Amino acid sequence: MAAVREVMSETLFTVSPSTTVGEAVALMAQHRVGSMLVMDGTKLAGIFTERDTVRAISQSHDAPSHEVSSWMTQEPMTVGPDEQVEDALKTMLDNGFRHLPVVKDGEVIGIVSIRDLAG
Repeated sequence: MAAVREVMSETLFTVSPSTTVGEAVALMAQHRVGSMLVMDGTKLAGIFTERDTVRAISQSHDAPSHEVSSWMTQEPMTVGPDEQVEDALKTMLDNGFRHLPVVKDGEVIGIVSIRDLAG
C-alpha cells in the first residue's frame, strides 16, 4: 500500500486571503493547477478551487475583484503524509473533493489531487 507522501506534489501554489479571485484564477491558469492554497502567513486559511471560481462568477458579476477569502473553503480537510492512498481517496470521494492539502505537524508540506490518487 502506498502512502500519500509517495504521490503528493511538494510544489505549493499559494495566495493570501486578500488576493482577488481574478488574480487567483490567473495563477491557476498560469501554473495549470485546479486549486490554490490560501495561506495566512504560515497558517492554512483555506483552499480556492476551480469550483469556487464557477460559484463566485455565477453569483456575482464582479467576482474577479472580490477577495478569495469570500469564496474559498475555510479550514479545509487535510491529510497526513503517512495516510494510505486508499484512505485519502475515500475521503475525497466521500466529500466530493478533488484536492487535499497534506499537513504534518501543523505545516502544509504538499497537496494531493484525485488524479494523483487514482493514477
